[in-house]
Amino acid sequence: MGPLTEIGFLLVQTFFSLYLAVVILRLLLQLARADFYNPISQFMVKATNPVLLPLRRVIPPIGKVDTASVVLALLVQMVAMVAIIALFGARLPNVLTLLGWSVIGCLALTVNLYFFAIIINIILSWVAPGTHHPAAVLLYQLTEPVMQPFRKIIPPMGGIDLSPIMVFLVISVLQILLKSMAQSAGLSAVLVFGL
Repeated sequence: MGPLTEIGFLLVQTFFSLYLAVVILRLLLQLARADFYNPISQFMVKATNPVLLPLRRVIPPIGKVDTASVVLALLVQMVAMVAIIALFGARLPNVLTLLGWSVIGCLALTVNLYFFAIIINIILSWVAPGTHHPAAVLLYQLTEPVMQPFRKIIPPMGGIDLSPIMVFLVISVLQILLKSMAQSAGLSAVLVFGL
């Protein structure tokens, strides 16, 4: 890989992975019913609305799921993969293969977002317990729906919450399954941001 290809790859990967993370976070925060008026939520709304609003006119929500956000995430992942494949001069796979790869990539990024959100939430609970910073509030609102079922299984003992251990175990299992699916689908880790 030459230096121009490497620079192009870095730029494409950075831009698309950041935008895809914002799209997925917006979807997850909507599902978690997080504070819409939080400044960070407002940033995500403003960053995604130019593309998302026209999609919503064509793609209605299904229940509580903003289907347009799901389609946008898959499209962003797919366009990123096409750009990376074109950058390397490889042959493009068919659309169904790209769609399958995009689903795997979006799921992998979602799992990684939860992993890092829970770690940051744990660290914040040690260094700044009870903080009301907008980022900390959103992290709590994002992770609490995932953590709550595990807290019912393992309630806090002596002020120590051990439920993240179970969540990290589930996340690890999901990561292994997604990597296996990616390998079975012939998907390279270079093409996917979450693997």
